[in-house]
Amino acid sequence: MTLDRVRRGQTFTITNIPDALIRAQAIRFGIAEGETVFCEEVVPAGPIIISKNNQEIALGRGLASQITVDLR
Repeated sequence: MTLDRVRRGQTFTITNIPDALIRAQAIRFGIAEGETVFCEEVVPAGPIIISKNNQEIALGRGLASQITVDLR
């Protein structure tokens, strides 16, 4: 399952970020493969807002569609 398919209120683990550039950007935000994060909001036709350690991050749909996750 990819990150763009999660729903508000779901907790999930990031399993794969295939692109090295995207992986580097995610690490700067404190998000890496193996991290458990929470979906705060899914904006219709907009970004997916996730949170980890009281920090919220908005990810565009294009980026989210490239990140593989497993629901907990």
